Amino acid sequence: MPPAGVKSARPAHRCTECGYASAKWVGRCPECQAWGTIAEIGSTGPGLRAVSAGPVTAPARPIAEVELAGARAVPTGIGEFDRVLGGGLVPGAVLLVAGEPGVGKSTLLLEVAHRVAANNGPALVVSGEESAGQVRLRAERIGALHERLYLAAETELSAVLSHVEQVNPTLLVLDSVQTVRSPGDGTDGGATQVRAVASALTAVAKSRGMTTILVGHVTKDGAIAGPRTLEHLVDVVISFDGERHSTLRLVRATKNRFGPADEIGCFEIGDNGVVGVPDPSALFVSRRAAPVPGSCVTVTMEGSRALLAEVQALVASSSGGGSPRRAVSGLDGQRVAMVNAVVERRGGVKLADADVFAASVGGVRIAEPAADLALALAIASAAHDRALPAGMIALGEVGLSGEIRRVGGTGRRLAEAARQGYKVALVPEDAGPPPPGMRLVEVPDLGSAFQRLF
Repeated sequence: MPPAGVKSARPAHRCTECGYASAKWVGRCPECQAWGTIAEIGSTGPGLRAVSAGPVTAPARPIAEVELAGARAVPTGIGEFDRVLGGGLVPGAVLLVAGEPGVGKSTLLLEVAHRVAANNGPALVVSGEESAGQVRLRAERIGALHERLYLAAETELSAVLSHVEQVNPTLLVLDSVQTVRSPGDGTDGGATQVRAVASALTAVAKSRGMTTILVGHVTKDGAIAGPRTLEHLVDVVISFDGERHSTLRLVRATKNRFGPADEIGCFEIGDNGVVGVPDPSALFVSRRAAPVPGSCVTVTMEGSRALLAEVQALVASSSGGGSPRRAVSGLDGQRVAMVNAVVERRGGVKLADADVFAASVGGVRIAEPAADLALALAIASAAHDRALPAGMIALGEVGLSGEIRRVGGTGRRLAEAARQGYKVALVPEDAGPPPPGMRLVEVPDLGSAFQRLF
């Protein structure tokens, strides 16, 4: 029994996902509804322990006197990857790269390590999922062999740190962080152990000025597996996206402490590995001799990059009775349903008894409102079975009352379309001056657009 007047210490438990605290262990977190995330964090005593002042690593200085030489980005030589990072790899930075299995993460990072080894200094690739021989075969296939590129297959954190001490690399690639074990820090692959491994490697990277790239697994919903604190711990979070049946791969930075967090890099995967595509607009637009009904080209913005994208629609008579079908691929289903209703109500196109299919070309996903007008024109074109004029693009957001609103970055969108050879642009009113060689057709609402074209 504890002495009179002193509270007994009670074990505390906390959710590793959302931070919910509980006095006892439960299987499912009452806050975020996640299973198996409640872990004991120690005991809560009756008072707080006093902390005295201790030694500092370096004295505080005026911010204008802080040196920048060690914090500047070093280009890797892969233009699309450097674009996403904001110029290159920063010494001491920790990057988390996540993507679905087989999308090409390991191949791209092996090429990055090869470029760094050839231009900047030793690079170390530690594989916890493949043997050294398997990685060597991939390196031979993509031409990524170099005398300063070191390779190891380890699953123990202590062994990884020993390799870092021996090689002293400028870049460490760990594939993947979920496969590395740290004895005494929870179960293998668990949230506690993944956080402990990432924290240890982050401390080593900051102290040695070593850029570290951690490969992370994803869940079936596409989110990064493991505790959410992993994303807060690293400096850059990169997602590697791509359809399994398409050669296109998109690299996005969802968090970047050293540059913009909305840039996109385009890659094409093939027999020689993952190759950057500096001008990907041709991948998202069909090349045909004559226009066909149900197709319209628009311009989307991915970060500061303007990309041409084609929207296709098919309207067919509903057979067999029942509710008509609505199928979407590469577009936002809710947005397509809204535009479909506006086209029928404000544009006078009868779609109530017809099946409507909408899709994007090339595997690109279009989610911004700037493609609303192109989608509406594609649906109306398919319903009327009349092709839109050749060399025309459409830009604009469609409202529920049928009005067409302006979108951001109109100047850059039109300039990219003119560079690709398009001569006419259907745009909202007050869209600004047209680029050289392009004619703008301003339409206030959807009815006016249909009247001009159909």
